[in-house]
Amino acid sequence: MILDRPQRAIPALGAVYDALYEYAYPLIRIVFGLLFVPHGAQKLFGLAGGSIAGTAQFMTKMGLEPAVPLTWFIALLEFFGGLMIAAGLLTRPLAVLFAGFMLVATFHVHGPNGFFWTKGGYEYPLLLLILSIAIAIRGGDRLSVDQAIGKEV
Repeated sequence: MILDRPQRAIPALGAVYDALYEYAYPLIRIVFGLLFVPHGAQKLFGLAGGSIAGTAQFMTKMGLEPAVPLTWFIALLEFFGGLMIAAGLLTRPLAVLFAGFMLVATFHVHGPNGFFWTKGGYEYPLLLLILSIAIAIRGGDRLSVDQAIGKEV
């Protein structure tokens, strides 16, 4: 449903905006989910020098224990949960799990480094936290498995 909008500054673009409107939220949900998949693959499959063991060592150093089970949880959430969010399957519960994950990443892992991502700060994890909350609120919505099967949590 397209809500009432103020008059457009460039009226000629109105038809384009209207035609693409229903795809805006699925685009956000799909890209959000797919952004996590390489991170999970890195841990699970050793891509780009990553590993469960290396991530567990990092988590121990950060004071996140029990590090090995947490690392497995995060790796599986990033890889399989990312794919499922992109597909729109079990969208809300997975988005809540991602929100918890990003809450820790934002304030515990990256918070001490300040705001800017270029200094290892919390800028990017905070954005992902806010997006995960928004996705948890909205659910799978259009172009999702949740909608296709007519069930959503």
